[in-house]
Amino acid sequence: MLVTDALPSAVLWDMDGTLVDTEPYWMTAESELVSAWGGSWTQEHALQMVGLGLPDAARILQSHGVGLSADEIVATMTARVIELTRAEVPFRPGARELLRGLKDAGIPSALVTMSYRDFADVVIEAIGADLFAATMTGDEVEHTKPHPAPYLRGAELLGVDVRTAIAIEDSRPGVASAVASGATVVAVPLHVELPESHEYTLWDGFDGRGLADLLAVHAERSNA
Repeated sequence: MLVTDALPSAVLWDMDGTLVDTEPYWMTAESELVSAWGGSWTQEHALQMVGLGLPDAARILQSHGVGLSADEIVATMTARVIELTRAEVPFRPGARELLRGLKDAGIPSALVTMSYRDFADVVIEAIGADLFAATMTGDEVEHTKPHPAPYLRGAELLGVDVRTAIAIEDSRPGVASAVASGATVVAVPLHVELPESHEYTLWDGFDGRGLADLLAVHAERSNA
């Protein structure tokens, strides 16, 4: 057990793009679906979807000609992404090691993802369910990111004050959600660039960063 006054109460993790680089899988599912309905889907369109809740993504796909209900779109895309993920889980380098370091230090982690439970459980199993003290998915919260509700709910599930926790995110909607919740935020962008900001700490990845680096961010932000 690590003993220090600088310990956060918990760490709240986004999933897609943060722990696992599954965004290309979602982009593939989007492109295939739009193409099947005779539309076109560009890389720019796909990048605008990063971090959105699935109902919001479904509405955008409908505006590009997909003639299915929102629930049907979500189900179709999720099934495709599950298929691709079962073939290969694309972990972000260093993310699992940091997650394990938190577990070993006695700092609880929660998963706060806008993916739905059926897909999230595939990733949770691959990462190791024992590494999460709680998990929350996009079909288990009323408001999706960028609303603060997901991170507030994640903290609630752990029984901690979100203002004493760290949230780790990669996307603009996700970072906005985490910042609005009051958590200390570490932004680790991957497919979409994020600007420098006083509202969060920007990392270029997890490689070469460990528990001490995360605790240093928490200490610095707590004393600001």
